[in-house]
Amino acid sequence: MNDAMNRREFVQTGVGALALTALAPGALAADRQATAAAGPGRNIKKGIMWATVGVKGSVLEKMKAIKEAGFEGTEMMSHMDQEEVLRARDETGLIIPSVCGRDHWDQPLSDPDPKVRAEGLEALKQTLRDAKRYGASSVLLVPGVVSKEVSYADAYKRSQAEIRKAVPLAEELGVKIAIENVWNHFLLSPLEAVRYVDEFKSPAVGWHFDVGNILIYGWPEQWIRILGSRIQKLHIKEFSRKKCNDEGLWKGFDVKLLEGDNDWPAVMKAVDEVGYHGWAMTEQGGGDSPEGLKDLRERLEKILGS
Repeated sequence: MNDAMNRREFVQTGVGALALTALAPGALAADRQATAAAGPGRNIKKGIMWATVGVKGSVLEKMKAIKEAGFEGTEMMSHMDQEEVLRARDETGLIIPSVCGRDHWDQPLSDPDPKVRAEGLEALKQTLRDAKRYGASSVLLVPGVVSKEVSYADAYKRSQAEIRKAVPLAEELGVKIAIENVWNHFLLSPLEAVRYVDEFKSPAVGWHFDVGNILIYGWPEQWIRILGSRIQKLHIKEFSRKKCNDEGLWKGFDVKLLEGDNDWPAVMKAVDEVGYHGWAMTEQGGGDSPEGLKDLRERLEKILGS
């Protein structure tokens, strides 16, 4: 997502069904909606991103709804009340595998203003501390934003410089900084993504791969094979190129899991090939009710072939 539309705004756009047969012949449509056969030894846990959970109530009430829907964990947002989150986690038995930074869009590490970058760095450090308290193994970071005012080269240099300042803390806490591919006009190819991560020369920096975000400019299975062991977590999200072309860019996300353009069997085949055995977390609209959460979990299970 980008600064024109944050994650909360995305999930409020609503999700509409799209018949895949409108995009391809019937045989191809059936193939894309088919459940991916679980690869040998596939062990991927089912989670959901906290910011996409629209049911009303306290942290505990929301976690109970997530648990009852059949999810095993949830990716929390940073800067929440740690004690409240921990009480709800322990009462429900949910796992918190990842924490998403709250401020990386508003205080990007690529900003020309050193003060803004310093605020963004402190926000990243707080996200790492939150993750440590919750038992999460990684944090989700949008590293920077390229714009007319912020050049690609400057975004690259500035964001790496700031992240390097957080690497010692990440190493100390045993929590990885996982860069996510988003619509920030930055790190637009898997080869560049690999270079960006590897230049830190630290196992504390990896990648948080979002399947849906790639479809506007690439194919997720190709990215997965190139990123390989650098992938710390998966975001499972759908995208329709047809809705994007016919109705506008952001409408591409206005489609349910399994009803867009992701070739899920091909995606999961690539996941198996790189030996990924972590978490797959939905970042998808529709989780505004117990029924909606259950539907998301069922669709996720079909994707994972579990």
